[in-house]
Amino acid sequence: MSERDARTGTLSGLTAAEAKEFHGLFMGSWIMFTLVAIGAHVLVWLWRPWFPGVGGY
Repeated sequence: MSERDARTGTLSGLTAAEAKEFHGLFMGSWIMFTLVAIGAHVLVWLWRPWFPGVGGY
């Protein structure tokens, strides 16, 4: 089992302020990654739709 940090009493060893800062950076990065991925999917869809028509591509 993991031992708790003596300074903070948490498993991660982060204080509440440090945890909030990390969470903010993590969520910002995750949202940016998601937006870039959505943009890439839209560009690929415009280039070549995933479901071809009757005549193919």
